[in-house]
Amino acid sequence: MYKTISNKIIRQFNPCYDPSKFITDENEELPIKDWVQKYRNVVPAKDIIWLLLRKEFLSEKDLRLFAVWCAREALKLISDPDERSVNACNVAERYANGEATKEELLAARNAAACATDAAYTFVYHVYYAAYYTVYDDAIDYTSANTDYVAANAARAASHASDAASDVASDVASDVVYAANAARASQIDQLLTYLE
Repeated sequence: MYKTISNKIIRQFNPCYDPSKFITDENEELPIKDWVQKYRNVVPAKDIIWLLLRKEFLSEKDLRLFAVWCAREALKLISDPDERSVNACNVAERYANGEATKEELLAARNAAACATDAAYTFVYHVYYAAYYTVYDDAIDYTSANTDYVAANAARAASHASDAASDVASDVASDVVYAANAARASQIDQLLTYLE
């Protein structure tokens, strides 16, 4: 796993823009936490999250625990969340800690799917935040499993941010504020895995 970030390392992941747009010192290579702290108000938060949510920076366990954290953050926005969604988070966390089986994980995922009401955009985002915490283990992956966990952690983070935005959808500035606050919290949480 990488312990530092530089423009050269970022380019390995084929970003949609060249990192020199924000980081002009091509020779700068910083420890991950230092890089995030230095550039979190320079590089868009969604791009920092995009960068960190991969096996090159976080373990499979940390990626899964982050996805669970994002789902729980989204569920906090509901006054009375469906127990099946809450249970999916609990089982996914237990699985990440080696305390639940893949069968239990799949059963929790299927139960959470039944809790979805597609008529509400908010519920859609909350469901998918919970769903992506356990999605990758529906099939028995081998070493490629970490790629799926990373992708699903990214999806969970995105849907958690979208859910926060949906709550504030009455006023445009509130939407932007809610999404930015969600992403800032997500970066703060990601930093805890890098300690």
